Amino acid sequence: MDGSNLDFSGLSNSEIYTVGQITGGVLTVLYTILAIIYILEIIGMWKMFTKAGIAGWKSIIPIYNAVLLFKMSGESPWLILLCFIPIVNLYPIIHQPYKLAKSFGKGIGCTLALIFFPGITHIYLGLGKAEYLGPGGQ
Repeated sequence: MDGSNLDFSGLSNSEIYTVGQITGGVLTVLYTILAIIYILEIIGMWKMFTKAGIAGWKSIIPIYNAVLLFKMSGESPWLILLCFIPIVNLYPIIHQPYKLAKSFGKGIGCTLALIFFPGITHIYLGLGKAEYLGPGGQ
């Protein structure tokens, strides 16, 4: 269906206006929820970096924060380049969260959470009771 055969001539202006209001309200709620989650993730990452002895503001700088996450994990930041190579990217995508979880004294559950739900897990590691043990948990 390409939309060219849609006929809105049967709708009054007030009905069209109501649909627009509902759509706008739903989108406003959705974006508000997403903004709250994003702010919580920023706070979580900030605290996670602070626990590792890194200035929190560095967590909000794209690419640089990834480099620091690899360093916190005890991995070479050069592994970030492998993320751009299909199939090969599975190594850093899986291994870095594993090492980061170990750095905070966590196990496979936290590793899986970091792989599939990184934002929520950053909040958990940053605001929770987890302590940074050093790169790779040493």
